[in-house]
Amino acid sequence: MEQHMMTQVDDLDALPQPLGEYKPVDQWQAHINVLFYQLRGEQQRSFYQTFTSADYRLAHALAADYYEQVIKRDKKAAVKREASNGQSATPSTDSKPQSPLTVMEWGPGNGNLAACFLSHVQRLDKAGLVYPRLRYVLVDSQAHALERARAHPDLAPHLAKVESLCADVENLATVADGSVDRILCNELWNELATKLLAKKGAEYEEEHLRPNLNERKAAAIADWSGFIRAFEAKDSDRLKQFPPFLDDLIWEREYHKVEWKDIPYRKTITEFMKAIDDEVLVPVNLGACASIKEAKRVLAPDAVGFSSFDAGTADMEVLNDPDKPCYGQFGGQYSFMVNLALIQAVAKHLGISAITIEPQREFVGSRLGTNVMTLMDLLACHPMVSSKVQPWELDRLTVQTIRTLNDTYESPYQRKIEFPLRHEMPAEEREAVQGTLLSLKPNGIPDTIAYVTEEELSQAQVGLENLGYEREAWLMALGAPPSPVEYYHVSFRP
Repeated sequence: MEQHMMTQVDDLDALPQPLGEYKPVDQWQAHINVLFYQLRGEQQRSFYQTFTSADYRLAHALAADYYEQVIKRDKKAAVKREASNGQSATPSTDSKPQSPLTVMEWGPGNGNLAACFLSHVQRLDKAGLVYPRLRYVLVDSQAHALERARAHPDLAPHLAKVESLCADVENLATVADGSVDRILCNELWNELATKLLAKKGAEYEEEHLRPNLNERKAAAIADWSGFIRAFEAKDSDRLKQFPPFLDDLIWEREYHKVEWKDIPYRKTITEFMKAIDDEVLVPVNLGACASIKEAKRVLAPDAVGFSSFDAGTADMEVLNDPDKPCYGQFGGQYSFMVNLALIQAVAKHLGISAITIEPQREFVGSRLGTNVMTLMDLLACHPMVSSKVQPWELDRLTVQTIRTLNDTYESPYQRKIEFPLRHEMPAEEREAVQGTLLSLKPNGIPDTIAYVTEEELSQAQVGLENLGYEREAWLMALGAPPSPVEYYHVSFRP
């Protein structure tokens, strides 16, 4: 396989300046992701948003599901206890089980998922059967990330129940076997160690990367050797003294024979790769696999179980497509597609009898008793999206759509929407759109990937039609099958 440069160099006379040596993708991925969160963690939403950055519906779906499953389990246990004592096999309605419930969130982001989850469980738990027993543990490998999550204002009423654990989810050495009832992780797997493997005849190769800076960018750094030392050491305090560089990385790639001694599940992986054509790169999400193994260890025998939400595919045709999007870069950070088909195979190898994969949207809708779609899904239904218009015109449509939905949309939380306007937007239009943004209510649509319900869309139908939306189009989108690469919910019980 050929050597490639992953970023186009605009000026061919400005040669890239290497920042390090060729290493497997997963090693540079880990290196850059640490730097991203140290240097840009507080700006994360400027580069990308997750389904829990500001929205509440995924958290509420998880809370409703968890509350229902705990109540059902407790009633079943009460029936068994009373039957074994020779009493009527009817659970006592006034008995309140006192066993603690440990819920873990791996990669808690800005703390919004934890805040909304705990608030909704408390709201649902009118009899005080679940919320008083909760112990919510935030887990992240970066201490400053945990501090940022705990500082979420809506988490303040629940802080007595919230603990922090600074650890890698692949190795939770301080967590006892069988001690956890529920594990949640949202858009974490795509950031964990991932290799890119390809079959070449009877051999296997993996992608290696080397980071560079364009010569012009490098020239702006007076102390080049000091910058290199800080980059190699991941010394964020020192790196903050240099010009920003994450957006200016140029990655070269080449391919080397796989060193299997460094890769677990060799038999499972090679068996999986038999269905993949030669020289087709496939993501092998080793960090995700390691996290599943650790989840299986720490979950209690009767635990509600593990849930991960991430973008990926289990479709072998997609995985066998040489043009599929194996990864993306956002603000310099690597984000990999999750190979759900391989995840299933590894889970089976680990002795997990059943692993469930369902579209995230279906999980949210079913737990909340409605049909849902994201604001981005709705925008994609507008005729303007398929026509040749300026990007700023789509920004204007987005803000107008949010304003229209806000006439009937009511969030139980207050969130300030972050929507930077493009510089190329004409001044008059910019002033008008900025005025609309400033007028948006604080408990309205929180961001562009927020979930909206079928009922909310119906209530706003007249306003949406005035903007050019057709009811038939968004109704069709509500029932559309998953895309080739989609956000999925992956779950299992011990």
